[in-house]
Amino acid sequence: MNPPDLEQIWVYLSQKPLTGLTLTLCAYVAGDWLYEKSGRHPLLNPVPIAIILIAGLLWATGVPYKDYFDGAQFVHFLLGPATVALAVPLYQQIETLTKSGPALLAGVLIGSGTAAGCAYGFAYIGGASTETLYSIAPKSVTAPIAMGISEQLGGLPSLTAVLVILTGITGAVFGPLVLNLTRIKDWRARGLAMGVAAHGLGTSRAFQVNAVAGAFAGLAMGLNGLATAILIPLIFALVF
Repeated sequence: MNPPDLEQIWVYLSQKPLTGLTLTLCAYVAGDWLYEKSGRHPLLNPVPIAIILIAGLLWATGVPYKDYFDGAQFVHFLLGPATVALAVPLYQQIETLTKSGPALLAGVLIGSGTAAGCAYGFAYIGGASTETLYSIAPKSVTAPIAMGISEQLGGLPSLTAVLVILTGITGAVFGPLVLNLTRIKDWRARGLAMGVAAHGLGTSRAFQVNAVAGAFAGLAMGLNGLATAILIPLIFALVF
């Protein structure tokens, strides 16, 4: 009996849920290795690297995304507990957060309005369709909230999910560079900006740099999601 070739082995493995999970973990480990080797350079954030590696492999092998996600969904499930776990660093920095309460709330409201308004405005000027406009407005909040807002407005939740991911990656990669160029050195302000502009990925990046920045980013991400979920549908209902 002739041994099976690599193509046959891959066809067999691609149908197993564990393969998707293993592929996800290996891709992230590879991305994290490059990130550490580069001295944690923002342009080599492990998340976009992992996405590129997985997308390239799925495209090259012709494996449907659904088959891959059947295994990778366990990592997706852990996003919930990971988000809840942000309460720990928030509690550790509760005194600092309390002292900065008014400025924090003002920053979140202004940042939330600016993110949604600029996204909608530029898309409108560019001639985007109504569905696209509704899909792009909530792109700066975490995916579950953004997709819910998009669906409520009449947008395309799938498009919103893509825009949320792109926003998070862009913010995590270029956010620290922009903050350095604008000479913003206060860790509270830096964390707030990362949390509002780049939600989960921005918060993760902030935690890698400084605990105070991470705490402010985590709280800003949550408050931004709440503010956006309330304000955007209300504004659209009143204006349109």
